[in-house]
Amino acid sequence: MAKAPVLTPRADDFPRWYQDLITKAELADNGPVRGTMVIRPYGYGLWERMQSEMDARIKETGTQNAYFPLLIPESYLTKEADHVEGFAPELAVVTHGGGKELEEPAVVRPTSEMIINASFSKWVQSYRDLPLLINQWANVVRWELRPRLFLRTSEFLWQEGHTAHATYEEARDFAARIHRQVYEDFMVNVLAMDVVPGRKTVKERFAGAVNTLTLEGMMGDGKALQMATSHELGQNFAKAFNTRYLSKDGREELVWQTSWGSTTRMIGALVMMHGDDDGLRVPPRLAQIQAVVLAIKGDEAVLAKVRELGDRLKAAGVRVQVDDRTDVPFGRRAVDWELKGVPVRIEVGPRDLENGTAMLARRIPGGKEPVPLDSLVSLLPKVLEEDQARLLKQSRERRESRTAEVATFEEAVEAATAGGWARIPWAVLGEEGESKLADHAATVRCLVAEDGSVPDADDAPGNVAVVARAY
Repeated sequence: MAKAPVLTPRADDFPRWYQDLITKAELADNGPVRGTMVIRPYGYGLWERMQSEMDARIKETGTQNAYFPLLIPESYLTKEADHVEGFAPELAVVTHGGGKELEEPAVVRPTSEMIINASFSKWVQSYRDLPLLINQWANVVRWELRPRLFLRTSEFLWQEGHTAHATYEEARDFAARIHRQVYEDFMVNVLAMDVVPGRKTVKERFAGAVNTLTLEGMMGDGKALQMATSHELGQNFAKAFNTRYLSKDGREELVWQTSWGSTTRMIGALVMMHGDDDGLRVPPRLAQIQAVVLAIKGDEAVLAKVRELGDRLKAAGVRVQVDDRTDVPFGRRAVDWELKGVPVRIEVGPRDLENGTAMLARRIPGGKEPVPLDSLVSLLPKVLEEDQARLLKQSRERRESRTAEVATFEEAVEAATAGGWARIPWAVLGEEGESKLADHAATVRCLVAEDGSVPDADDAPGNVAVVARAY
């Protein structure tokens, strides 16, 4: 009788495979309140690596980290009409505290434009205070009706950046810089994700923004996932909070602003873009454990060797873990590490020691081969970089092979419903066609220029709409 697979095969039931993998790779559990999640240590380790990589990129732009309150006075949200309307269905509101009804209800932050702008209006007095560049790492709450771990939860973790500038051009350029130098660079070069940078349509842009830049990734089932966004806010929030500065020539001016964010949704994207029927595949540059050294048996010489190898690899800059739990069957441990997607396993047993080799198992391409023990330390960095590049190439090939160039609305719908993406001239689709896509559970993920760059305007000549079903 055939042995049951550890995970539901992706081809049989992609959503069930996703849930199986998150549970069995010990990434997260459902929380006690519907829509919440408990991020387990291995999943949180991935988030910590994401934080570290992005935080460094954010700080390179001159942005500083701060922290703002979780609770926002309800009156703040009514100051910018489009913003409150966009978030109204998702709000969680606190009406009682300390056993008494609050004089003014407090909203649990769905995003922090309002609370941060209240501070900006006090902090900005002169052109010398600009640009003001602030980021925070925090949690937010958006009440979710159809939760799915990492992708849509009522509470999630993120970073949100908020900036104020003297001119429209400075704000526009900074939003584009974050989009390109922080988010796109991180996703391509660390997450090994082929993403499409583009501009959201008016219908899809952030509530209260004048422009939203996005990065869209194709998941393993062909659906799109919005990975991160960077918004030009214009002067909408500056007007609402009267955030003004005295210019060099002595005039009072409203500031121009941006906001931008990315979330723990990226862990879900990691699963869906790189995972396979054996589990997760973690890009080596991201992995908190790049290599695990496994003792096959509890032989003293074997245990000594795996610990020595661990020390040598660590000294060489490899993030390594030694698995000497020989009271747990080797097969079970190997399967567990495969599920977790650790890029490389180095397996050592008594016979390997006799031969002066170790078995090198590469998670990303698959397969095993014996490697001389003396060459492991010099070989491993090269292997990790090869496999990093391999994941990016695979994600790019998937998107290119499953994206159709189409000329009609009907062809765009056909491509999206068949599990792929469509590129259609925006002049052909237009806002009317965009509205009709909802009947087919599809959306315009973004607008791009003909050459794939980000267009300067919603109606720029040659704009192409990327159409897909999405998470």
